[in-house]
Parts: sequence; structure tokens; C-alpha cells
Amino acid sequence: MEAKEIYVPITLESIEPVVFPDVALYIKTGGNYVLYKNNGRDFSAHDHERLSKNGVEFVFVSKDDMDVITSHMEASAERMLKGDILNSRAKGKMIYQTSINFVNDIFNNPDKSSDLERTKRLIENLMLYLSDSPDAINSLETVMSHNYYTFVHSLQVASLTLLIHSEAYALPRDEMLDVGTGAILHDFGKIFVPQEILNKSGKLNEAEIETLKRHPEDGYVFLEKKTVLSPVALSIVRLHHERCDGSGYPLGLGATEIPRSAQITGIADVYCTLTNDNHGNKTMPPHIAVQLMRNQMKNLFSPALLDTLEKLVCTEDVQQFIL
Repeated sequence: MEAKEIYVPITLESIEPVVFPDVALYIKTGGNYVLYKNNGRDFSAHDHERLSKNGVEFVFVSKDDMDVITSHMEASAERMLKGDILNSRAKGKMIYQTSINFVNDIFNNPDKSSDLERTKRLIENLMLYLSDSPDAINSLETVMSHNYYTFVHSLQVASLTLLIHSEAYALPRDEMLDVGTGAILHDFGKIFVPQEILNKSGKLNEAEIETLKRHPEDGYVFLEKKTVLSPVALSIVRLHHERCDGSGYPLGLGATEIPRSAQITGIADVYCTLTNDNHGNKTMPPHIAVQLMRNQMKNLFSPALLDTLEKLVCTEDVQQFIL
């Protein structure tokens, strides 16, 4: 869908030396991609230390190598999260990288969305990280470039959706897995939106807005037909743009008609959009975003759920940017 560049960024902290797949690695210097390691030799602990000391945050790989890297990182994620080799920050970068690779893969290869077990493993690892890291909401780091905005946004929304559910409700594990699955796929329907609309920098015209507004229904129809996602997950994909006052889409449902998990995902979606721009820059402090949602978007969201959001994202230092 989005990743049209030749090279894909990988956070240095998410790479496990020696066992990382044998692929060519590049570093970016002055806008150019320079070969650091060709395939044929391991990426060693010395390489990792050397790049880290030189302030390198990302290495880059060919998009043609992403299948093997994604498979490796997904297979290693649980072991790394449960181990004590990585600190919370490094675990956050690792789970972010793994998850973004996953969403990238699913959005660019829609038929892979039928692998429900793979999706559940991803959400289980994300839940493991969120539950095991007291400062998780601040530790999560993004791998952001303009072409990866949708992938990173999907992960941010899934993370915050799970945290709000965990804070507000005592849900069984299986339902939390369904919630996380629906949230990370909430924008799946955007694969059917023309690139010129998704990437337009100016204001969309009326016809373009109507095309964009079809993405929840289009995503739902595809996933309902091609996968065995639960009703909870499918309702999130379809209904995350519904609003309590009936002004949302695609069905114009009222507050009592919108499933709880779809409401929560909708709140997380708007909050993450307000606090990050398409380049990953923080655009609005959490407390300002929450107050905007309360006042300028009055009656769109459940006040009780906004209270839960505020409790999670607004720390004593209200100027602190999170997520």
C-alpha cells in the first residue's frame, strides 16, 4: 500500500546481533543510502556497538528482504520480550518494529490477513509488552517516515485501544485479542483508497472525502469474506468512525448502537491523529488533545471513555508528549 521506497528503516535497537538474517544493511548519509554490510557475513555485537556509539538509530534494508526479516522478528518477539537482555525502551522499539513490519506486510499483501494465528501472536506479544512495562505508554517508540504513517498509526491506535480496555474493563484474554486484532486492522480498508487521495497534502474535495469515507465498509467487507475474524474485530473495522451523536459513518449509528470496542478504537484513532502528524512529529500535547475532543467535538464521544483516556495519557507534567 504505502511502502514504495527501495529501502525500509529498521531500528538498530530491534536488531539482535549474530542471529539477525543475513541481508545487506545500509545506513543513510546526507540523503543517500550507503552499504554498511553486504550479505555473506553476520551483523555482530561489535557492529551494533559501533553504530550505536556513532548515533545511528536506524539501518535500512531492501524491501525485497522484508519477508525474511519479518518472519525472523515475529518468531523471536516472544523470546525477546520475556527475556532480560533488553530494557523497556529496547523492547518497545522491538515490538514497534515487529508490529509495523506486520501491518506493512498485511496492507501490501491483503490475502495474508487470513492468517489469524499470526495476527493473534502479534497481539499477544503487544499485550505482553504493555502489561509488563509500567511505563509502556511512554516507552513505545515509532519508526516513522512519511510513507509509513498508516502502519505506525495502526500500531499506536491498537496500543492505546488495548490500554483503555485494560483500564476500564476486566475483559477475558480472548476478547482482548479480538480487540487488538480489530484495532490494528481498523484502517485496513484504506488499501482500496487511491494513493493520490491518501497522499494529498491539501484539503480533500467533496468527492475525495466520500471516497475516503468508504474505507471502513470496504475493509469490513473484504475481511468478513476473506478471514474468520471475530464479530468484535470486524465491528471495530467497520464502525470506528461512528459517533455518539449519530454523525459518523458508514451507518450513522447512535451512542447505544455503537459497540463499546468500536467506540474506544474511534477515540484512540482521533487522539493519535491529533497528537502526531504524517511525519511522526508531535503536534499537540495530550491534555490539549483531550480537551479539544471534549469541547470542540462535544457529543461525539462517551464522556466516561474520555475520562479513561485522560487518565492514561495526561501525566502530572501536562506538557509531556506521549505515544
